[in-house]
Amino acid sequence: MTCECPIHFGRRHLLAGAAGLVAARPYLVRAASGDYEAMLLSCIDPRMQEPVRDYLVKRGLMGKYSQFTFAGAAVGAVAPKFAGWHKTFWDNLAASIELHNIKSVIAIDHRDCGAAKIAYGPDSISTPQKEDATHRAALAEFRKEVARHHPNLGCETLLMALDGSVVTL
Repeated sequence: MTCECPIHFGRRHLLAGAAGLVAARPYLVRAASGDYEAMLLSCIDPRMQEPVRDYLVKRGLMGKYSQFTFAGAAVGAVAPKFAGWHKTFWDNLAASIELHNIKSVIAIDHRDCGAAKIAYGPDSISTPQKEDATHRAALAEFRKEVARHHPNLGCETLLMALDGSVVTL
């Protein structure tokens, strides 16, 4: 039986395509273990996926970080409401340190976060001032926990607006 398709792909085409992909995106061929810059902790909110990625690209971190994503980002890692998740996050961070030799963790919380509302109540994000205070407290607790679990690891805590702008908290 022969193929009637006008286009045939052989091994040569497949290898050429793979080489082109590697040339376009060299970070795809990095080893699973090695030296990477950071682990990113971000939120599951679909609105934040592209702004977070764009922020990391602008910082030159594409292909240089591992990633852990769950509701609330740092809120999910420290809020008592999500206590069942905490061990999973800290175990994952330890694995990233071991596998990727990361130098820091970057936690990016975001405005209008439903997980913050679940964790701390609707009033916690009802005004910009209360929202700032809620994230400031959660991120401070996160930094404290990073220092307790991994004293030699750097920690950067950020709050991202829905437009992708970022402030350090």
